[in-house]
Amino acid sequence: MHKISCLIGSLFSGHSILYCSTALELELGGGRKISEFSTIRMLYTVGIQGIFWKFELHRGGQKLIVPVLLSRHLNPIFATGAFVVPTSLYFVLKRFVVKPFYLKREKQKASENMDKTLVQVQEARTAAKKAQQLLQNVANRKRSRQLETGGLVVTKALYGSRKALKNRNQIEEVKDEVASQIIDVTLPLNFLVSDSGQLKLHEGVKKSGIMGFCDPCPGESKQLYVEYTFDGSNFEVIVDDLDELLIPQESHRIC
Repeated sequence: MHKISCLIGSLFSGHSILYCSTALELELGGGRKISEFSTIRMLYTVGIQGIFWKFELHRGGQKLIVPVLLSRHLNPIFATGAFVVPTSLYFVLKRFVVKPFYLKREKQKASENMDKTLVQVQEARTAAKKAQQLLQNVANRKRSRQLETGGLVVTKALYGSRKALKNRNQIEEVKDEVASQIIDVTLPLNFLVSDSGQLKLHEGVKKSGIMGFCDPCPGESKQLYVEYTFDGSNFEVIVDDLDELLIPQESHRIC
């Protein structure tokens, strides 16, 4: 028996619709990918051998088929009912049972991932604060020396979410540091100021890896905002996470 078949599938949703036909047989069905290696299908077949439902389980290279004979006689009314009833049942179950179940499971996974990320961020912030404490004495000495000579002094430095930095004037109103998605890195930047009164962070290196920094918002686009004084003037600059930072520069001067 020769078959002409067409398979239409959606790789993203896990659904597929199967249609096969010959002069002696018509087969309709649908399926769903339930895991990385497993797919289930239900097929409706009408042919000279009768009317069937077929349930298939595909797992890896194996296939399990369970045929259910509904009738050996091609009764048009029965054939229509045998197709319409399970199809209607499928859509009802999909809308009121399957879809809510998957949505609930996705929300649960998202919540679990969020909780896990929150714990990781809190641990990273704690480690960054401990690192800043180690840098504090040297950073303060460098800052005092630069103040005496009118050199480079970082007065404010914030690292974190690009979106949050756009509203940096409201950051002080956010009491929860984790929720702010920003970390204060003023101290470690003063530590990195050279004796000649310059600070350079190299291009292509994530700034979250600098001692005293951390990633306050994993998965988010990040920037570094810096306010500084030099030779009695005020400056400010904002750079992307992987961009070079070189200060002082005349282009950063606040008019």
